[in-house]
Amino acid sequence: MDFTYSEKVQTLQERLSDFMDAWVYPAERSYRDHINAAENPWTTPPILEDLKQKAQAEGLWNLFYPKAHSDGDALTNLEYAPLAEIMGRVPWAAEVFNCNAPDTGNMETLILYGTEEQKERWLKPLLAGEIRSAFCMTEPDIASSDATNISCSITREGNNYVINGRKWFTTGGMRDNCEILIVMGKTDPGNPDRHKQQSMILVPRDTPGVEIVRHVHSFGYNDAPFGEAEIRFDNVRVPLDNILLGEGRGFEIAQGRLGPGRIHHCMRLVGCAQRALELACRRVEARATFGRKISQHQSVREDIARAYCKIEQARLLTLLAADRMDKHGNKVARDLIAAIKITAPVMACEVIDDAIQMHGAAGLTEDFFLAEAYNYARQIRLADGPDQVHMMSLGKQIIQRYS
Repeated sequence: MDFTYSEKVQTLQERLSDFMDAWVYPAERSYRDHINAAENPWTTPPILEDLKQKAQAEGLWNLFYPKAHSDGDALTNLEYAPLAEIMGRVPWAAEVFNCNAPDTGNMETLILYGTEEQKERWLKPLLAGEIRSAFCMTEPDIASSDATNISCSITREGNNYVINGRKWFTTGGMRDNCEILIVMGKTDPGNPDRHKQQSMILVPRDTPGVEIVRHVHSFGYNDAPFGEAEIRFDNVRVPLDNILLGEGRGFEIAQGRLGPGRIHHCMRLVGCAQRALELACRRVEARATFGRKISQHQSVREDIARAYCKIEQARLLTLLAADRMDKHGNKVARDLIAAIKITAPVMACEVIDDAIQMHGAAGLTEDFFLAEAYNYARQIRLADGPDQVHMMSLGKQIIQRYS
């Protein structure tokens, strides 16, 4: 198995790394200062809009776009992996290149399942980076790790669907330019097939009855400008044409959407962990305790060595999963997608946590990216399915394979 990147990908890696060095890393402080001082933190920081224009001008835009659905020179999952890793070195950087969650997953959903009218209205401005979107699946009143529990109702009345329910941890839902929500709910709760009860529907955020209840913090962290919204849907009416693919197809859409979304998170987390390791190495070389450099203590060297091994293992597993997705499709690759979704977030949490420890109290502050990175990594152990669900599913597949 050859993971040597083509000349095209190596060139993109160099260009992307150069862009990060020239523009993104130097902007980290001013980006965070703007968020902390902004009267409305849910507006896109001007510096981010400026960086987006620069990235577009450099041709570093929509790099995620799936080759399987493109007639152009799009990248495969395997080719995209090292680029997503570079973007992941700064938690908010993916948006600079229009490659951020949940928009990439929502765009791919529209590419795969949207009508031409839906694509024209929503996909086109999303691809241009003019608007943002959100994905409404998780609910506060039920155990959402079992998606068949979802209770949000989607009821057909005449020429409309009426939506009632409550969602939370809706990433991107707080953004002032979030214009479209993809909502998963039940259209046929009595269907004996529990996986055909659900549907997905497009809901413009300004539709009457859509209420942003609050911003849900994680670890007390203010994740602006992205934000995790709690949203109430109170008799929200949208046209029948807003349904995606058809009634009862929600799980089918979710499986098509979440496979690439899961591996994209893992790609970025490898970059997050790699940067944390690099920062830790510089920190322990620059400081001394008990008469010698911190880097000379055996326990520190062991932690550095283990971190290196964990990152390399996760990186190779990510590439293996991406390669299988490209060659055989997401369904065939579901075991490796589950495996990397179990592995990468845990790896990142452990590596970043060790890096925080090596930075001392400073690692907990905004002076370094580590606290923000840890918050992101810990969220991903739950987002797109918690560890336990992926382990349950993967374990079942393995047992069936060998029994």
